[in-house]
Amino acid sequence: MEENSDVTKKSVVLKWGAISGLIGIIVFVIQDFAGLAGDQTYGWVMMVIGIAIGVTLLIMAHKEFINGGDGFMSYGEGLGIGTLMSVVSSVISSIFTYIYVSFINPTYIDNIKEIQMMEMEKQGLTDAQIEQGMEMAGMFTSPIGMAIMGILGGVFMGFIMSLIVSAFTKKSRPEFE
Repeated sequence: MEENSDVTKKSVVLKWGAISGLIGIIVFVIQDFAGLAGDQTYGWVMMVIGIAIGVTLLIMAHKEFINGGDGFMSYGEGLGIGTLMSVVSSVISSIFTYIYVSFINPTYIDNIKEIQMMEMEKQGLTDAQIEQGMEMAGMFTSPIGMAIMGILGGVFMGFIMSLIVSAFTKKSRPEFE
């Protein structure tokens, strides 16, 4: 019975992680085409939308695991499913991001840097402060830096969401059967 449950966990993680990664790719491309990438005005809106999508997909994955298995899911299983989903999703979307900013749209990073400079100018920073800020941002605005930060940030956010969502979606076994 436990072996079957492991297979179910793996299939749920791969399926919903891949779906989440593909949705992340679509959102990323839409942001770029709409000119919203790097724009702080819409950043919080996109963050809220991303969290809502992530929570929804996590709930759907938990439901599939519960309904497709023995009808139960512990808090730890929910946390594991969600965290592993975020690993799969983050790797998929980070690989795409690397390919996109390296080969498909190499001007993407330059556009982000330009937006960042404009934002710093709006805040009244001096040229020296802007230059220093851009140097610090440089390691995060390279294709490799973006991919690494995408994976680390995605897994971290996925873990946090899983901590919270699993508390509500868990379905414990009865103590006395």
